[in-house]
Amino acid sequence: MRRVRPASVYSRSDVDRFTVFYGDDEVAKEKLVEEVKKCCLDNGFFQIVGHRVPGELQDKVLQWVKDFFAQPQEEKDRVHKDFNTWNRGYERIGSQILEQGTNPDLKEGYFIGEEISTDHPYFIGKKLNSGPNLWPETMPEVDDFRATSMEYYTQMHALARDVLAVIAQTLDLKDDYFKEFTSGAVATLRYLHYPPQPADSDEKLARGIGAHTDFGSVTLLMQGDVDGLQVYDKDTNEWLDVVPIKGAYVVNLGNMFMRWANDKYISNLHRVINKSGKERYSVPFFYSGNPDYVIDCLPNCRGEGQAAKYPPISVMDCVGGSYKASYGAAKVFKEQPKTKMECVGGAQPILAS
Repeated sequence: MRRVRPASVYSRSDVDRFTVFYGDDEVAKEKLVEEVKKCCLDNGFFQIVGHRVPGELQDKVLQWVKDFFAQPQEEKDRVHKDFNTWNRGYERIGSQILEQGTNPDLKEGYFIGEEISTDHPYFIGKKLNSGPNLWPETMPEVDDFRATSMEYYTQMHALARDVLAVIAQTLDLKDDYFKEFTSGAVATLRYLHYPPQPADSDEKLARGIGAHTDFGSVTLLMQGDVDGLQVYDKDTNEWLDVVPIKGAYVVNLGNMFMRWANDKYISNLHRVINKSGKERYSVPFFYSGNPDYVIDCLPNCRGEGQAAKYPPISVMDCVGGSYKASYGAAKVFKEQPKTKMECVGGAQPILAS
């Protein structure tokens, strides 16, 4: 039987108090850095409170997420992301498969990013997920929906930079080491809705989102008040529930950062199974960084005389192909008989967001 442990496994008390990052207590800051380092080494996950994102803004965003997905299907389809090639807009339930051997994911989503005009160099150069947002113009009070979403997006960029400043110090680097990486950074804000799964659904096949690791550098997740997120514990070979904490962010490292750190830090498996009987909403923020920045082995991430495990690669090339793989898997599933997609057992993740 799966042993459930509380979210404190990924939310050590000292890491929770991220507020010390903004203070003058150097001893407390050093302790914060050590706790974050331990999390990055052990499982790649931790939770933070005491950040600078206003609680009122968090609540407003979550309400808008609910309002968006409560629209009739035909209204949501008006802003379907298939209308563009830069990953903005709405996606239907079943659009992705993030775990081989499972059915398409039982979630619907809405993607938001930097408001990039069609004459911007990123758009012209077809940089990672760069282009105009696709707003639901027929939704009531859409101007407030847009303004709230973009304000939150800006706040997330700032928090991601703060988190990376702490992570830099865990590697004995200056807190501004990632300044070039974060300049001109690309990120994706994703609104997610997980309808409740039947209590008797087959966990081997049915997932809100299948077992996966994230694409980029760091992910900042705001959960609603319904659980379902689970993180893999390699020491016990178990899936552990991450119970929502109001106002907190679940932070995890992505595959690109694990590569950057020469596998010293962990990009860990996680999934969502929503058997709560309730609608689940969450808001992840996926931070990719400057698309032209070249990822090469970080200082202090290889021993004396040890070679880097991976060659240099741009953010664009490192992250870009992963989106296509996950959506392509869902397309193949829908085109093939289900007998060809039987569960093969175990989590076999592709790169995922």
